[in-house]
Amino acid sequence: MAAASSSDSDSGRAESEASSKWLDAHYDPMANIHTFSSCLALADLHGDGEYKLVVGDLGPGGQQPRLKVLKGPTMLTESPLPALPASAATFLMEQHEPRTPALALASGPCVYVYKNLRPYFKFSLPQLPPNPLEQDLWNQAKEDQIDPLTLKEMLEGIREKAEVPLSVQSLRFLQLELSEMEAFVNQHKSRAIKRQTVITTMTTLKKNLADEDAVSCLVLGTENKELLVLDPEAFTILAKMSLPSVPVFLEVSGQFDVEFRLTAACRNGNIYILRRDSKHPKYCIELSAQPVGLVRVHKILVVGSNQDSLHGFTHKGKKLWTVQMPAAILTMNLLEQRSRGLQAVMAALANGEVHIYRDKTLLNVIHTPDAVTSLCFGRYGREDNTLIMTTRGGGLIIKILKRTAVFVEGTGEVGPPLAQATKLSVPRKTRLYVDQTLREREAGIAMHRTFQTDLYLLRLRASRAYVQALESSLSPMSTTTREPLKLHAVVQGLGPTFKLTLHLQNTSTARPVLGLQVCFLYNEALYALPRAFFKAERPQGATQKELEVLLKDRGLQDLLLPNCSC
Repeated sequence: MAAASSSDSDSGRAESEASSKWLDAHYDPMANIHTFSSCLALADLHGDGEYKLVVGDLGPGGQQPRLKVLKGPTMLTESPLPALPASAATFLMEQHEPRTPALALASGPCVYVYKNLRPYFKFSLPQLPPNPLEQDLWNQAKEDQIDPLTLKEMLEGIREKAEVPLSVQSLRFLQLELSEMEAFVNQHKSRAIKRQTVITTMTTLKKNLADEDAVSCLVLGTENKELLVLDPEAFTILAKMSLPSVPVFLEVSGQFDVEFRLTAACRNGNIYILRRDSKHPKYCIELSAQPVGLVRVHKILVVGSNQDSLHGFTHKGKKLWTVQMPAAILTMNLLEQRSRGLQAVMAALANGEVHIYRDKTLLNVIHTPDAVTSLCFGRYGREDNTLIMTTRGGGLIIKILKRTAVFVEGTGEVGPPLAQATKLSVPRKTRLYVDQTLREREAGIAMHRTFQTDLYLLRLRASRAYVQALESSLSPMSTTTREPLKLHAVVQGLGPTFKLTLHLQNTSTARPVLGLQVCFLYNEALYALPRAFFKAERPQGATQKELEVLLKDRGLQDLLLPNCSC
């Protein structure tokens, strides 16, 4: 019985693997990796075509942070970090060969830059001016004018009321016991007060080209409610922007030298959008809960909140949709399958599932043995579509997307039609189109006035022609409402003798026309008619043949009225 149950479970597992879109490449529950999605990066660090995994590891319990580099399932290098990592990113610093990317790791107030996994540069955030009241208190302590207990009480009062936060030195002093305060004051009272902010988030922004291998700038978010853009070569500050709150998630689009847009999710529960040459946010998205993730999919911002929901917004802040999750969202990241032009959002949930969404449509669900705390999708090793996950217990999961896998919509909630996501084949703008567009922008009012003038002239000419036709009786239809008649004349011949054929028709289907007379008005000096006046009626009992003979006797044999009613 045990063997039978084991075989049944093995066959069921084989069937589930066959129907899955993912291949299980590696799973190590004892990998001892504790990190977030922002501290994971994939890059070809040595230029050999072999992509490595860079991990800013927090360490167990937030102790002993380390920088780890993995090649496949094995650890390649490991080095200690001076502080907890906030974010990791890879970028190209220059166009020179060989085109190997650099690794940037944000930790505390510094950004550590590595090339070929060797320390290359250290960028430190500029120091901030200290609180003047705090500076005055430490000067008094230096001259032994106040005791440590009084210093502590006054520093606590400043911390509660002052807008400028205290320095690290004062914060450490406030955490000490009474017996340790005097030794700390004697050791630090001669040192200058330094107030240093720290980095909370980091990402990269293309410098002047949108190519994948283009030079990129580093964008830093700081605890001082600022965004800094760094030069990729000199590491100087190219731009500085202010925010109403501390940024925790960043998304960028565009190029720094052309046009770009920065989106920052902050601790106050709002999302701010900044554009080029703007020192302050241009748009603001107010959320009803704290954001736990921010991902940009094409032109849509997907935000995860701690109310177990995903929200879609435009780049101007208009809300598009909301999807409720079955559990709390732990982390989010972007899934981009370039071979099929697919971009989707991955959301790791607390129930051990990873949901993949395109807009509000659920594409796939991945079940994991433990809750996932970080996600990363991209090229790893020599496989283009690799999903790397770390779990809450420190495990490492590596899955590879099958080459035949196709994400079919319709397994989740109903979303927009497929035709809406299809890109239109818009032709490239020609020089003539650009010149015409500029001319329309510059002379739009004059062009509109000219068009209106021509339109009114056309209407006036049409009205005059219509009145002239009525006055000269050129219209084939009767202008009176008494008799619904239609008269059409045809001239046959070019010489001095010609025939005039008249077609007179009663257009009414319910009322006959009686007592109708036909009169010819002409210049007697030029024309001669046998008879200029006659009655247009059929004699009683006369047939068509008799009517033709009668008109022939009158000299009007061409005046045949086949549709005339009597």
